[in-house]
Amino acid sequence: MKLHSDNTQQYQTVTGYDASGVEINAERFNYSLTVLPEIPPRPWNVTRFEDLTAFHFEEIAKDAPDVVILGTGERQRFVHPCLVASLSAMHVGVESMDSQAACRTYNVLMGEGRKVTLALIIGG
Repeated sequence: MKLHSDNTQQYQTVTGYDASGVEINAERFNYSLTVLPEIPPRPWNVTRFEDLTAFHFEEIAKDAPDVVILGTGERQRFVHPCLVASLSAMHVGVESMDSQAACRTYNVLMGEGRKVTLALIIGG
């Protein structure tokens, strides 16, 4: 018996996560990526939090999200404001959290119909 409708089936949904990767719609990814509700997951050229540059966030800004959820791995880490200046100029918030919390938060916001980008750092 279904207790709720599946109105998110056409969207990119996180269906699993562990320290070495993430599942989007039951497809496994073992590398950093960005995920938007209506766009297939895309590789994100980041392997370590310390490697983040403003360019990484400028690429995300091109999609004009409402909010960016940054998954920083096993623990929550915060980016320097100068790195997210391109998003701040567009009044787009960047929320940093550990990757498991980021995946859960993305699913909730996506389910609410928000234009959210999940940016996950997976790797070193």
